[in-house]
Formats: sequence, C-alpha cells, structure tokens
Amino acid sequence: MIYLHGFLSSPQSYKCQLLKQWLQASRPDIVFYAPLISPYPCEAAMALGQMVDDLCRNHLGPIGLVGSSMGGFWSTWLAEQHHLPAVVVNPAVSPSRFMPNYIGQDLHPYSGESEEQVYRLRTQDVADMQRFESALSSPLGSRYWLLAQRGDETLDYREAEQFYAGQQQTVEDGGDHSFQEFARYTEALVDFLFSQQTANNNPQ
Repeated sequence: MIYLHGFLSSPQSYKCQLLKQWLQASRPDIVFYAPLISPYPCEAAMALGQMVDDLCRNHLGPIGLVGSSMGGFWSTWLAEQHHLPAVVVNPAVSPSRFMPNYIGQDLHPYSGESEEQVYRLRTQDVADMQRFESALSSPLGSRYWLLAQRGDETLDYREAEQFYAGQQQTVEDGGDHSFQEFARYTEALVDFLFSQQTANNNPQ
C-alpha cells in the first residue's frame, strides 16, 4: 500500500500513522510505503512516478493507493497511469486553483521531518500543476473509492463527487477536511484495494 499525504503535510500525519499501525497489527502481509512528497509539482511527479514504476516492476503482490487532499490528486494521477485502485480522502481535484494563494510565501510543513524546511512556490509551479491536471481525462479508468465529508472547510466536496462520478462514493454529512473518524474505514479500504486486484488477477 502507498499512502500519499496532503499539501505541506508529511508521513507523520494522523491518517498515515493510523493506517501504518493498523496494517502492522492486522495485515502484516501488506507492505506500507509513505513517501515525503515535495510541494513542487515537477519534483513530486518525478519522485512518485519513479517509485511506482519501481514497485510495479519489482513488487510481487498487488499495489493500492490511498491519498488525502493533494495526495488524493497524486493518487489519481498515478492510478490512471498504472491502472491501480485508489481510495481518495477529501481529495483535491484542481489543486492549481489554490496554489496562487501561496506564491512568494515562506511555507512550512504542518508536520514533518525537518522543522527548518521552508518551501516557496513560483508561478511556474502553478503552470506545472495545470499540466498534470490536464493529463487526467474523464471518465476515469481505474477503480476508485471516494471518501468525503460535506463539512470540509478547505475543499468543496461537490467537485470531488462530480470528478469521481461512476466510482464508489461515501459522502458524509458534517466532518471536516481531516476526515473525522477515519479509523472507521481502515479495514474496508484495505479490502477494497486488495480484493479487487486479487479478483482482477485471477483468470476467468
């Protein structure tokens, strides 16, 4: 399983650590990866693309993606390229629309490995993200499960509902951008990611 965190978050985030600990206790057969994702789109795409390319070549078992917020966008981008299943949690559909708000500011990760790390987005980063967004065509081809809460104060859940139309969706009243009580879905999302690929790999 690959977990992709949100913008300016890190593998130390709550949902990431919750999944990691649940897998260690309940599904030790599943290998867990949670890379630190650069906020710079080209750097992120290159690193994530290389990681998934390597896993697809060398990993013997099925691969599933879980992404939160900006990580939901990257999960979708990777899933479309490699035909992988993905669970997206309050995902960003068009991240480039929000990026101009951060141009020229010193950006610090909310939770990270280095408290001294500072990022500064440029106009070119917005253009790069628009290019990655344009690579996603509709309808989506891979298998997705959208988890969203209408109380998300950062992203409009309706955009995700429309973007992932035709995919499995769970959209709840209330909640917030962090997706409250995410732990309710840990077992179900693991079943979704890996049971589908097992079925797909079995000859009919």
